[in-house]
Amino acid sequence: MTEDGTGLLTIGALARATGLTVRTIRYWSDEGVLTPVARSSGGYRLYDSAAVARLELIRTLRELGLGLDDVRKVLAGERTVAEVAATHVAALDTQIRALKVTRAVLSTVARRGSTAEEMTLMNKLARLSAAERRRILEEFVEETLHGLDTVDPEIRKRMLATVADLPEDPTPEQADAWVELAEMVQDAEFRAQMRRATEFNAADRGPEAPSGASLWFMKRLIDLAGDARRRGIAPEAPEADEVLRELLGDADPAAVLERLDAASNDRLARYRELMSVLNGRPLAVHAEEFAWVVAALRARAGR
Repeated sequence: MTEDGTGLLTIGALARATGLTVRTIRYWSDEGVLTPVARSSGGYRLYDSAAVARLELIRTLRELGLGLDDVRKVLAGERTVAEVAATHVAALDTQIRALKVTRAVLSTVARRGSTAEEMTLMNKLARLSAAERRRILEEFVEETLHGLDTVDPEIRKRMLATVADLPEDPTPEQADAWVELAEMVQDAEFRAQMRRATEFNAADRGPEAPSGASLWFMKRLIDLAGDARRRGIAPEAPEADEVLRELLGDADPAAVLERLDAASNDRLARYRELMSVLNGRPLAVHAEEFAWVVAALRARAGR
């Protein structure tokens, strides 16, 4: 208090009452969030007892990360605490998302031992807008399928439907997956690789083939090869002949083997894995079933 018995408080008295520094209180006063009620004869700012409670509110709002402009509006009655809190939550969500992307870039750089140029590219890809991210993936799918009229319509529909993006609240794994996927689908070599595999697998599809036939074949492969494995039939065993006949029908075994080889390289498998992570769905690989059929076909290739 002042010594003239008015009951008003100097900045020093406020500092002792609240535990704040004189410098902080003076700054908030200069910014207009704590207005003095009077001045002493010597020109010093004086505050009433309500300033203690006001300072506690200011401190709380500042500790929660609100800017002085929002604090000023709350104190002036222009906005409620609830309104400001809701706005701040939205801002925090944006900051958290940005931090997750930053974490993804840095963790990838650390894992790969990336150069400064690679880090710059990853950072640029990671910070694209949602519309820009989706455009990149849709362009990749369209480039892969462009002009291939013999691609199974169900395969085309599934590829476009599964174009993945970062969810609103991505996990660190999903943020990492996006950075890697964005690099992959913009890599000219990988795009050409995907195009070649798609062209090859569509090459012998006749105009009369029903929609969904490719998916049906894959399901049959998984079912039949899975059953053969459970029964203990080795790929090179004579009993495998019947399994292949049931699976292939009149199809050329050598052509089927070539198609399976084209679709089973490491980079294509990694692409499917990354899409699965982004979509938040487990990846059904069925690697053992595919390997069994490939081994069975190779065992008979020289006959």
